Amino acid sequence: MAMKSIQYKHQTFQVSYDVLNPEKSKTMIFLHGWGSNKELMKGAFGETMDAFRHVYIDLPGFGNSTCNRALVTEDYANIMELFLAQINANQDHMILGHSFGGKVGLLLNPQILILVGSAGIPVPKPLKIKAKIALFKMIKFTGITKLRSMFVAEDAKKLSEIMYQTFKNVVNEDFTQTFKEYSGKALLCWGKDDTATPLWTAEKMVGLMSDTRLVVFEGDHYFFMKEAPAVAKEIETTVLQTLQH
Repeated sequence: MAMKSIQYKHQTFQVSYDVLNPEKSKTMIFLHGWGSNKELMKGAFGETMDAFRHVYIDLPGFGNSTCNRALVTEDYANIMELFLAQINANQDHMILGHSFGGKVGLLLNPQILILVGSAGIPVPKPLKIKAKIALFKMIKFTGITKLRSMFVAEDAKKLSEIMYQTFKNVVNEDFTQTFKEYSGKALLCWGKDDTATPLWTAEKMVGLMSDTRLVVFEGDHYFFMKEAPAVAKEIETTVLQTLQH
């Protein structure tokens, strides 16, 4: 494990990362989803795509990376841009982003973007969740803050106040326009039974981006844990086709 200190908005962020195949010239950046860390991504993809230098990153506030202030996704992208410059990977790199990491990757606008069950298209909340939120807002005014854990989303439980605020900042962001403006080549890999970022959101992304391909796999939001070799094969095909153009 390595660490870089990033100065951003008068704060120091310690960013933890691992590099595999350091001698390779082409770099693949791996960005994990909300509540996850670089170890999950490395466990899935570490033994695939040996033609690339792999950079696995703990996003600020996750794994071994620090976060001292509430952020929005654009802040994460800005911090990652500074980080990539420090490790000489801000040119000629590809990004694979899962879920929340997909939004961060999109904002970095790489030549090749692999979105794995990416977030970015808002998913309407079920009526039950909407009712829960309304009830929590009423209770909040009574000052009974201890009941918060009964109402917050599973992804937000056990978070520090800073990361809970960050979660609230990023969870409902609508990246429709950002997908439209993306200028590179995108490969979308999706689990057929994904309920966190349903397949219809991927289909919407395909309609928004100009140069993209969608590949659907068996499984849910974490389908890539089993399907990493097949996902890697799709990525290698996409990269090869891009280099030939």
